[in-house]
Amino acid sequence: MSTSQPETSWSSGERATPDDLLHARTGTDVAPEDLVLATGRDITPANMEWAKRKLETEGPSAIERILP
Repeated sequence: MSTSQPETSWSSGERATPDDLLHARTGTDVAPEDLVLATGRDITPANMEWAKRKLETEGPSAIERILP
């Protein structure tokens, strides 16, 4: 059984995806749970407090600093 990945061919005309198409936010509000999970942490009372404080100081764009 093969575990290799299929080959990807890139033509010279292909470019990286523009930043405006890679935003993490979907135009909706960011919940503290979203911020905690985006950092890879477990949802605990301490992590939720951290996320609430971060959202209060940085606003919804805080998740943009964590995710591309």
